[in-house]
Amino acid sequence: MSLRDRDALGGRAAVVGIGATEFSKDSGRSELSLAVEAVRAALDDAGLTPADVDGLVTFTMDTNPEITVAQAAGIGELSFFSRVHYGGGAACATVQQAALAVAAGIAEVVVCYRAFNERSGRRFGSGVQQREPSAEGAALGWQLPFGLLTPASWVAMAAQRYLHAYGLTPEVFGHVAVTDRKYAATNPAAYFHGKPITLADHAASRWIAEPLRLLDCCQETDGGQAIVVTSVERARDLPRPPAVILAAAQGAGRKQEAMTSFYRDGLTGLPEMGVVARQLWRSSGLAPSDIDVGIVYDHFTPFVLMQLEEFGFCGPGEAADFVAADALPLNTHGGQLGEAYLHGMNGIAEAVRQIRGSSVNQVPGAARTLVTAGTGVPTSGLILGTDG
Repeated sequence: MSLRDRDALGGRAAVVGIGATEFSKDSGRSELSLAVEAVRAALDDAGLTPADVDGLVTFTMDTNPEITVAQAAGIGELSFFSRVHYGGGAACATVQQAALAVAAGIAEVVVCYRAFNERSGRRFGSGVQQREPSAEGAALGWQLPFGLLTPASWVAMAAQRYLHAYGLTPEVFGHVAVTDRKYAATNPAAYFHGKPITLADHAASRWIAEPLRLLDCCQETDGGQAIVVTSVERARDLPRPPAVILAAAQGAGRKQEAMTSFYRDGLTGLPEMGVVARQLWRSSGLAPSDIDVGIVYDHFTPFVLMQLEEFGFCGPGEAADFVAADALPLNTHGGQLGEAYLHGMNGIAEAVRQIRGSSVNQVPGAARTLVTAGTGVPTSGLILGTDG
């Protein structure tokens, strides 16, 4: 049963630092080096030092253990360290874990990080390869023999059903791709800086797994991103305007699997994000009309549309028109389709920049940002806002 009452976390912690490496296709160095660079950059941005840090949070599927990052970054004693599972679904949950630790007094300054050579090293888009036997992996035994071998093929099943249910064609997914690349084109940090696309470009791109085309699928990136979290009180004494964590949530739906939840009652929505949405709205006291910018996890374009519908920005089957109308500034950094694929951590950084007023694609007066994490898996979300 999902949370019914407003929780007590909102307003007790804030993001005070963000830092990243270059986003590339071949970093030429270790994932540990990327992680340490991102952590140090985030601390510099926050006006803090490694000696101030007493907590670290990262993902599973990570080759950079917390204690190793602490050693390499010059961080001393740790009173809190944690990892969150389910790939990109962990992104916002890392910040939630940090905020929980800060609010409970377990740690004072917690750094969340994600770094990998996802293009030159392990490529998540290549699908299941040499996976160790596990209870979680057993579910894949119902999919792999029939050719569903990669994330794109798993998402294509739900995308096809979505189109059928609402009488749509694959071209509707192009609105997300075009929007992301529009913002990436003006973002110097984006891999696709200076390279916008049109709906015609989207429609002409090759099939990956029908109804998904190449431009419906996020890129693969080498790089690192780090986020610094501390109390709101301490944040007020630091140099950057704090991005206050107004609400944070995790969610898993009924009959949830990791990317292959094909035995639910329907395939046209994302129940795990529905769980997150209800908690975020309840705990923040906000509604869709209160959100100024949406940073919506975009590993595949169809799931952006479904997320907007789960959050109530529009009705079922209406999200493509919602995006085409530019009704909500969306993925103003270019998203994972346009900027970089860092399992959603770079999206959290963009949400912080919007609150600070420092985004290269700044939305005037942005005071509330919604950030979501990876879907198709147990997931998470945040609402960040200004202080006061």
